[in-house]
Amino acid sequence: MKKDQSTVRIRHASHAALVMTMTALVCLPSRAQTLEEVVISVSRSEQRSFDAPAAIQSVDRDTIQDAGPQVNLSESLTRVPGLTILNRQNYAQDLQVSIRGFGARSAFGIRGIRLLIDGIPATTPDGQGQASSISLPSTERIEVMRGPLALMYGNSAGGVIQAFTREAPAEPEVGLQYYTGSYGMHRSDWQYAGRVGELGLVADYSTFDTNGYRGNSTTERKQFNGKLSFGPSEKTRVNLVFNQFDMPLAQDPLGLTATQLAQDATQAGTNATSRRTRKITEQNQLGASLTHELDSGRSLTARLYYGTRDNLQFLATNNWVGLARDYYGAGLQYNQQTRIGGKPVAWVAGYEFDHSRERRQSGGATSGEKTGAITRNEDNQAESSDLFVQATALVAERWSMTGGLRQSTIRIVSDDYFLSNGDGSGNVSYQATNPVLGLTWHARDNLNLYANYGRGFETPTLVEVAYSSTGNPSFNPAINASNSQHYELGAKWVPSAASRVDFTLYQVNTTDEIVVAASSGGSTYYKNAPGTSRTGWELAGRTLLNPNWRATLSASAIDAHFSEAFVSSGSTVMAGNKIPGIPQYFAFAELLWAQQAMDDAKRKSRLGLQAGVELVSAGRIYVNDTNLDTVAGAGTQAEGYTTFNLKASHGWAVGKGLLMAYGRLDNVTDQRYVGSVIVNQSSSQFYEPAAGRNWTVGLRLTLPL
Repeated sequence: MKKDQSTVRIRHASHAALVMTMTALVCLPSRAQTLEEVVISVSRSEQRSFDAPAAIQSVDRDTIQDAGPQVNLSESLTRVPGLTILNRQNYAQDLQVSIRGFGARSAFGIRGIRLLIDGIPATTPDGQGQASSISLPSTERIEVMRGPLALMYGNSAGGVIQAFTREAPAEPEVGLQYYTGSYGMHRSDWQYAGRVGELGLVADYSTFDTNGYRGNSTTERKQFNGKLSFGPSEKTRVNLVFNQFDMPLAQDPLGLTATQLAQDATQAGTNATSRRTRKITEQNQLGASLTHELDSGRSLTARLYYGTRDNLQFLATNNWVGLARDYYGAGLQYNQQTRIGGKPVAWVAGYEFDHSRERRQSGGATSGEKTGAITRNEDNQAESSDLFVQATALVAERWSMTGGLRQSTIRIVSDDYFLSNGDGSGNVSYQATNPVLGLTWHARDNLNLYANYGRGFETPTLVEVAYSSTGNPSFNPAINASNSQHYELGAKWVPSAASRVDFTLYQVNTTDEIVVAASSGGSTYYKNAPGTSRTGWELAGRTLLNPNWRATLSASAIDAHFSEAFVSSGSTVMAGNKIPGIPQYFAFAELLWAQQAMDDAKRKSRLGLQAGVELVSAGRIYVNDTNLDTVAGAGTQAEGYTTFNLKASHGWAVGKGLLMAYGRLDNVTDQRYVGSVIVNQSSSQFYEPAAGRNWTVGLRLTLPL
């Protein structure tokens, strides 16, 4: 039997990744100490990343700043294995984010992945979120957790992305940044951070605009992020966080057919220019969290938040869709470290409630302006109520066990006020009690081996229950929540103080996967597929070759396919077909040189010259469930690619301050490739081409006051 070329490529990528890592790990002794990296997401309290019995990576502030102008998560998170962030070159639809294949089918925004900022949800109860909610210039670090333990965050089968705003420094400072680059890109940022007694303040305001790589891609964005921290008492800490995101214009270039892609990758899709496809968005969110230490081993954490989001989008179908959402939530969490039967136990229990309500309207449009009567008018609500408990115990000298349980209730309601088109009102509830169980063998002081199991679920979003059939905007309660069984084996190894390797194998079996049943004229009707399977591995490695050279590698491969046949859009999806939107493999590698000696956990000094080269490689991506393009007759998938990026920076002391200059040249070889795909696009406009060779330069000035 002839082997699938994608399988061969995955195997080759696997061998190459393993060889590169083992070669890189021949390293020299160093002062660096990777074990001090701290994460919170696994146990909801601070612990060393090495000790966390889960696949989790943390990207620090220096990495975020060095990766680009700090506009997109795709700049810095490409170095996290198992996480795929495809930059669509389309700010009207946000980034396409998936973890272990979950979230890949999303036509816009993030779904199926839990997104949090300073512990406050940026994901609505039905599983939708926007990556643009994270203000990168003021972010201290970003944690990404995959696998069974992520299921303890509820309706998010794929994983958790959690961002943390920086803490105010003891000495007040101001920061200014400015970047410019290809396609008319301009990025500015102003930031104040300081502390007066117990009161700490971080205030950040940024702007971004670009003409875009493709036609009809002009975008303007403004964002403010503020964090106020104070301690009413020695044992109590309060954080107030406010974020405002204003995008008055984001033109939508749409996708291209295979024929259009071959003709001119920079063109806008069909009718994008003539019908002025675009999006206008404004979002405001205020959140508060309070942590109180009851004593040395017990603490309480409470959170409360409220937000609004207004969204207006003009489509290529000569229609507009408007959304006015308000959302709020609260949570209470109890942490305790104790001993049971003489064995140390750390456990956490809590309750979370989240609610969102949105008024959804639509109507006709001509040349990108509203015309005619409203054709849709309804209130949609999603609400979640969850209880959870999780504990980790040292059951023997070198064995620890982790167990957890989360009980979730999700309710989705639609009240239709457009009665002339039939009453599309309805409601549906989903309930699940999901366990996780893990075992870790602390084989040596520098080697941990772990195995995890978890059961998860993923409800349909409000968008996915919006149509009972193609073109009929009425509530569809017939979609079941998908259920998944997650199995994971992992290893964390620190061969020296200067090196670390994380490796994970996983298997995910899902029933009732939510898929497209039919799509036409901008309307999509969803259904359940009987079953899917995801099998893959993830590898992360880094090492200091010597005090001035550092090597980083992240690689992953996945076989994601439908395990049973079903019918979609009138066509049979065969068992064994690849799940669309998921690269067969993904790899990131970096070789970095610095004039000043580096500490692998954190740079001690930013002075002097630094330069590096990056490699980004991705495998084939299928575009639809049938793995066939019946309209174009060809171009059934986006082929894989490998690109190289060059970067350099230099730091100068300015009194007690710091001036940094940055420069990047991305896609050095000017390779033409598809950066992402629009899954199951009804007119075969699947392809979103990536930019060719492009450059960015920037300056950052930080001055103490």
